[in-house]
Amino acid sequence: MSNTNLDVYMPVIILMILAFVLVGGALLVAKILRPSNPTELKQTEYECGELPVGVAWSNFNVRFYVVSLIFIVFDVEGALMFPLASIYKKYNDAGAGGVVLATFLLFIGILAAGVVYCWRKGDLDWVRSFQTPAKNNQRTQGVVNE
Repeated sequence: MSNTNLDVYMPVIILMILAFVLVGGALLVAKILRPSNPTELKQTEYECGELPVGVAWSNFNVRFYVVSLIFIVFDVEGALMFPLASIYKKYNDAGAGGVVLATFLLFIGILAAGVVYCWRKGDLDWVRSFQTPAKNNQRTQGVVNE
């Protein structure tokens, strides 16, 4: 192997060495400057020195995850519209503006249908109502309609 091939990798090697020296130096300075006063309370398994309360297997509201997943889906799909909007002028000048606009509007229509579907299903409500309709309520309470 010739010397010229190794010259190409020299900046990468120098940057790697510099990165290791900077990270190691920062960790060393932090170890020297930080106070070290561990107590029995701070050595417990829980973070921040607080006592753990309850068990780890507790019930939690799943609605947060449902709403956040719906947000992520529509946010990512909404972010996909920006590249198309940025190149629309080029396609319009080339004569394909109508096709791109129709595709764009179809995409927005599908997004709107998805939002309406989630809204009608009740997935966008933070507190979901589990009430039964009035007919079922009367039947379960023993009221008979004559």
